[in-house]
Amino acid sequence: MRVVFLEVDTESQWAMASLGPAFLGAYLRQHGHEAILVRALIGMSDDEVVRMVREAKPDLIGVSMTTRQWLRARHLVGLIRKDLDVPVVAGGLHATFSPEGVLAAPGFDFAGLGECEEALLDLVNAIEAKRSPHGIANIWVRGGFRPILRPPIEPIDRLPFAARDLLEEPIGTVQVSTQRGCPFPCTYCGARMFNELYEGTGEYGRRRSHENVFGELRGLREAGRLGYVIFLDDTFTIHHPWVKEFCRLYKQEFTAKFCLHARVETVNEKMLHMLADAGCQQITYGIESGSERVRREIMKRPVTNQRFRDVVRWTKEAGIFVIANYMLGLPGETREELKETYELAEELDSFDFGFFVFYPYPGTHLFQTCRDQGYLPADYLQRPANHRESILSLPDLTQADIDVVYEKFTELRVRRERSRWGGSGGTTLVDHAYVVARNG
Repeated sequence: MRVVFLEVDTESQWAMASLGPAFLGAYLRQHGHEAILVRALIGMSDDEVVRMVREAKPDLIGVSMTTRQWLRARHLVGLIRKDLDVPVVAGGLHATFSPEGVLAAPGFDFAGLGECEEALLDLVNAIEAKRSPHGIANIWVRGGFRPILRPPIEPIDRLPFAARDLLEEPIGTVQVSTQRGCPFPCTYCGARMFNELYEGTGEYGRRRSHENVFGELRGLREAGRLGYVIFLDDTFTIHHPWVKEFCRLYKQEFTAKFCLHARVETVNEKMLHMLADAGCQQITYGIESGSERVRREIMKRPVTNQRFRDVVRWTKEAGIFVIANYMLGLPGETREELKETYELAEELDSFDFGFFVFYPYPGTHLFQTCRDQGYLPADYLQRPANHRESILSLPDLTQADIDVVYEKFTELRVRRERSRWGGSGGTTLVDHAYVVARNG
């Protein structure tokens, strides 16, 4: 059976494809099915996308999406289904945490909840055999009842390596994930919500063995693909013994440089020097807010500004570039706290940084807060998550307040770019790293 994964671009031409199809497609192929990718690039007309999907001759169409991709994905699926009588299954963060909305939209027949390698295979086999899809764990059938969840795949090493042709990675760059799940309780992030989704079903947080990870890297090296490695884990540095052994083994066998994401709570000076010695060139830290109150009370991130100062300094001293991410316009944030975020960003002087207006993603605790407090408009699913303008009606902040700080961040970006590169402050490293981290 042929499954066509539709990747819906919403950010830019160079944004990488979602990881979901690469894992799902590899698993389907392992069990005798076909999997291909059709990518709806920015600037493509609706007719072009529909034609590409039609020419791919799908038996099932899969769409893995975040909330950011929802509006365009819904629009395209509606058009595709007018042209093709082929079932569509949605997966990813948005389908997992807003399945009712997905299944209420024309064109979607199934919503995959949570981890779906085994579930999608069961669905494909059922469709191929013309059996009823009702009762498949993790698959919500349009018009049916919410399904039960099967336990997470254990051990995770038994999954096949990601299908690289379903990623369309830039030449010389590979994306690698070494774990699933995140133990931290951040209220704005969907990663944590998978842990809560699976409560009572199984432990969602799992990590691949070193041998499994290095086996994938060896295969990429043999194929001439191992140029620069982007480790996509939400927090690569969670388990110190694992990271320590990784650094030792990686240094012995590989020369490819790499980057990763970390939390300042999970690193120390010694680890940073170990990572640098192994080949780490860049670390992205989520700083999010310059206000300790906002982080502690609203975001559930009880870390001090001094810790950020220390870790950023240690990282620079180790010879690793620092990328920082910031959020603006959180519920409960004040104008003065917005100012604190900008001031901390200026003080930390990271190599590069991202700054994004907060958007409440379905499934997160802050989404529920926004809905309970009346901050969220009734038509929130009709409004794009563009990271430039807030969709919230906040009592202590206006869009004009956010705009002031957003423009200051923009000016800081331009000044830093000009001082370092003589450029005009356009697309930079952090844009690339942010899309990679959030697009999966």
